[in-house]
Amino acid sequence: MTEELNMSTKFDPKNVEAGRYEKWLDGKYFRPSGDAEAEPYSIVIPPPNVTGKLHLGHAWDTTLQDIIIRHKRMQGYDTLWLPGMDHAGIATQAKVEEKLRAEGISRYDLGREKFLEKTWEWKDEYASHIREQWAKLGLSLDYERERFTLDDGLSDAVKKVFVQLYNKGLIYRGEYIINWDPQAKTALSDIEVIHKDVEGAFYHMTYEVEGSNGETVEIATTRPETLLGDTAVAVHPEDERYQHLIGKNVILPLVGKEIPVVADDYVEMDFGTGVVKITPAHDPNDFEVGNRHDLPRVNVMNDDGTMNDFYPAYEGMDRFAARKQIVKDLEAAGRLVKIEKMTHSVGHSERTGVVVEPRLSTQWFVKMEELAKRSIENQEGEDKVAFYPPRFNNTFIQWMENVHDWVISRQLWWGHQIPAWYHKETGEMYVGEEAPDDAENWRQDEDVLDTWFSSALWPFSTMGWPDEEAPDFNRYFPTSTLVTGYDIIFFWVSRMIFQSLEFTDRRPFNNVLIHGLIRAEDGRKMSKSLGNGIDPMDVIEKYGADALRWFLTTGSSPGQDVRFSYDKMDAAWNFINKIWNASRFVIMNLDGLKVEDISLEGNKSVADRWILTRLNETISEVNRLFDGFEFGEAGRHLYNFIWDDFCDWYIEMSKEVLYGEDEEQKHVTRSILAYVLDNILKLIHPIMPFVSEEIWEHVPHQGETLVTAPYPEVNADLNDETAAAGMEVLKELIRAVRNIRAEVGSPMSKPITLLIKTSDEASQTFLTENTSYIERFCNPESLEISPEIKAPELAMSAVIKGAEIFLPLADLINIEDEIKRLEKELDKWNKEVARVQGKLNNERFVSSAPEQVVEAERQKEVEYKERQASVQERINQLKKA
Repeated sequence: MTEELNMSTKFDPKNVEAGRYEKWLDGKYFRPSGDAEAEPYSIVIPPPNVTGKLHLGHAWDTTLQDIIIRHKRMQGYDTLWLPGMDHAGIATQAKVEEKLRAEGISRYDLGREKFLEKTWEWKDEYASHIREQWAKLGLSLDYERERFTLDDGLSDAVKKVFVQLYNKGLIYRGEYIINWDPQAKTALSDIEVIHKDVEGAFYHMTYEVEGSNGETVEIATTRPETLLGDTAVAVHPEDERYQHLIGKNVILPLVGKEIPVVADDYVEMDFGTGVVKITPAHDPNDFEVGNRHDLPRVNVMNDDGTMNDFYPAYEGMDRFAARKQIVKDLEAAGRLVKIEKMTHSVGHSERTGVVVEPRLSTQWFVKMEELAKRSIENQEGEDKVAFYPPRFNNTFIQWMENVHDWVISRQLWWGHQIPAWYHKETGEMYVGEEAPDDAENWRQDEDVLDTWFSSALWPFSTMGWPDEEAPDFNRYFPTSTLVTGYDIIFFWVSRMIFQSLEFTDRRPFNNVLIHGLIRAEDGRKMSKSLGNGIDPMDVIEKYGADALRWFLTTGSSPGQDVRFSYDKMDAAWNFINKIWNASRFVIMNLDGLKVEDISLEGNKSVADRWILTRLNETISEVNRLFDGFEFGEAGRHLYNFIWDDFCDWYIEMSKEVLYGEDEEQKHVTRSILAYVLDNILKLIHPIMPFVSEEIWEHVPHQGETLVTAPYPEVNADLNDETAAAGMEVLKELIRAVRNIRAEVGSPMSKPITLLIKTSDEASQTFLTENTSYIERFCNPESLEISPEIKAPELAMSAVIKGAEIFLPLADLINIEDEIKRLEKELDKWNKEVARVQGKLNNERFVSSAPEQVVEAERQKEVEYKERQASVQERINQLKKA
């Protein structure tokens, strides 16, 4: 049995992919080459959270990385693609606590140590799932270097960074208003808060001015429950309406205590009544006003969002239940003026979905001003990070210009515990990488660091830093390219940049490729709540990894979203099936050809010379587009070359030789088929690694695997522009005849008379030399090629470059319909002539465009005018008939 018979008649991804990944891993092909002479190229994977299984967004992100690294590996770079995962503090802890709740226990029942054991078990389980998914996708990761953000080495890096920033005065501990998640009971940074429009209300109420015989001021708030924590009301210092009240007191409704009226520029005179309540412990703006006026800070809530014992009437009530009760009590006290319904933006926790509570809390912060300034300045220098698309550089700069201090402490157990200790007797604080010597007398801060604190160090901590002599750190840092979605520029990209500049004095990566989001077919974001999420493993089960990778690769351009649809997946599978069947045809017709037998010498037909020229053009464009991360465009070039040029044209034309008697010509054609197919498989391998390698094993080749095979390069000796131009004429002729046949209902199986009137000697010679192709693809019973042909009165016609085509089909022609068809064609050529002449009459274009571009337009003008004249002449002839 010959090898080619192992290929099924239809592409079956399950058979193709089975065992392939394990072979690659066994061969250790994903390791760096170790070639000290080769240029290094490195990528660190954006570490997925160990909170669950990967989604389509992960599949897209990692597929793009795999394409880049496979391409560079085949180009001879010393490549490293480093895998790893993120502990994802709040997200993972929330999942584990949810699981425990289902078992009827809480983390407090277990205690910190036992709870962390449970969380490590969760991590191990889901890390295993993620690796299985990486394998299904075919990702060429170096697992020997896999890292986790809670690894000892990465934890050492985190402690070093924390201590150094603290000693430099860039980390501090202070009492500030932060975003508080009452369900997770932890602080959140600004970018962990999602703002959503919700139905709410302005509650208007009155505060009585002390000792005024009933004078009141009206204020409005969306959060009446915070009234209990008011410590002042404020007016604008220039507001004439309230000058007499500044320095006096008002009586806080329900509570009955006196609070001052302060003057502050924060108040907008023309908004509402011009009087605002000040609650320093529950609003960030009020906090600042409170600082300016030395106001007390009264916290009225517990950490779970219930009311505390500050005002016993509401103690233990949920904040929203308390809101309703307070409104009722205000109404009963005659203090409620009105309730004004409105829609407003309310912050929600990204992780738990609950409404975030601005809350006074003692937390750890990173001072951002100095770090942000350096990041912005770096983007103006030679060591700047290049964003693709470039517009995201502005997004990064704008965020850095407006960044606030970063709250980095989290009230969790899962994560890097803050390296700060408090003396049990004196209260003294100690910050260091190791615990104090007399550790039994010190209590470590119970909080952990924000997940993004450790992942901000990912590009260099994974390479062995803070050991600056670490081999990988010296060889592969800064990394070459980061691939990520635009939704985490603020969360992650910005933080990696400023931490890398601070601790290594270098950018963390040369390039950042920003992609969009995967959306449902209707354009909506995929989410669990909408029930429109797609599991990539389900897609792979049905279509195979290569089809999914092809869709994800070619679905959009950098920075743009992509819509998933099963129609697109069908199209991706069909394309691979086309490659499969074309390859099968080639392999079955190689007649035992071995790699050493392949020869591109000998007498090559115009089709041979054309396909080799087109291969060069495709190789050039794909390499250029891959280097610019334009994978969608690269895919378009590959698709056109493989489907149209190779499968639909060259393979069909090769049959003319393969089914003939000329053995010498057969050898040339077989060599070219094998050579072009080998290059096609190498070209598509970064995108479709499984099917390309499966087919490649049946094709004459050199080497063990496509993974490390050399990526195609242009062979200029094979370029033949004359053959390329001639082939385009042949294709145009064949298409024109097929189109005419289709219009008049003349099947290709029916022989016809075909007349070709040539307009110059070169066209006459070329078409005469290639009559075999014309006969094969046009099926004429009579063929005449001559400059002397006179147009028959009743014939369908078409104009191609260098010739006119006539098909005398008198019994099938309706002259009026033919004239209408030709008039449409004439209109097309009229527009083309007008367009090109508009360019050539534009002095700026002629003087500034490259000479070859201008000359190309001049040649187009000549060609288009010839076609215009020929069509007009034919219309005139038919009108006389």
